[in-house]
Amino acid sequence: MLRVIVLGAGAGGGFPQWNSAGPGCLRSRAGDRAAPSRSQASIAVSTDGERWLVVNASPDLRQQISETRALHPRPGTLRNSPIQAVLLTGAEIDAIAGLLHLRERQAFTLLGAPSTLAVLDANPIFRALSPDVVLRRAVALDEPFEALGISVTAYAVPGKVPLFAEGAGDPGVAEGGEAMGVALSAGGGTLHYVPGCATMTDALRARLAGAACVMFDGTLFTDDEMIRIGAGPKTGRRMGHMPMTGPGSTLEAFASISVARRIFVHINNTNPALLSDSPERAHLAAAGWEVAEDGMEIRL
Repeated sequence: MLRVIVLGAGAGGGFPQWNSAGPGCLRSRAGDRAAPSRSQASIAVSTDGERWLVVNASPDLRQQISETRALHPRPGTLRNSPIQAVLLTGAEIDAIAGLLHLRERQAFTLLGAPSTLAVLDANPIFRALSPDVVLRRAVALDEPFEALGISVTAYAVPGKVPLFAEGAGDPGVAEGGEAMGVALSAGGGTLHYVPGCATMTDALRARLAGAACVMFDGTLFTDDEMIRIGAGPKTGRRMGHMPMTGPGSTLEAFASISVARRIFVHINNTNPALLSDSPERAHLAAAGWEVAEDGMEIRL
């Protein structure tokens, strides 16, 4: 059986975002039950509840570990952790910064595409993860491998290079593993985790078809959301994220993909679907979609 815990369901900055006075963030800070807070996107996966694979090390990882009993150290030895591997789906700050919380000489395996590991290699701050205790292992795309009893297949999805690596101008869509999805299974149904995806392709459509569960990029409700409310100058697609709704959207793409359970993750603080009492959330529910919350658990 595959056990999956959503450690964080928010996009970069989380919800409420530290500098946002948007209506959703104000409601969340006020303790509104329809606007629960969300830390930055990550999941933990296990087959036995003892050894855990964390997918993406968000900046909130220390908090996420503290709030997830399954990831607490076990009694008996002074220092230990059930986190035995970390898999990165890209090198954005909200996927790698949490690695620095894991620098206390605790052994684990760090997995990622060669392009992602190259970003870590180029930044000396990540040498805090001493190579004599943290093994870095490059993941080959489309080649299944086993990690902690979990069958894992990493695959490229249309995305973008990390924001800090963009340089001047629009770098365009990257499809060489800069953004990845992962298929996870342990003898039952397959779960796909795709926290960032710029567009649906025929190859991705075929890969996801028949999945027991897909956790998919839900950053923005509409492509122009950030521009329209004055929160930023870029569309969702320019940032490497399909919108939930509208032409070329996730709802439109998945209308023809057979998936048993569909869950949005990596949801930006500006997205009104974060609010459980919003018409946008009702629209998603009518289309068969759930919106992830921190602590949500799935078993396959």
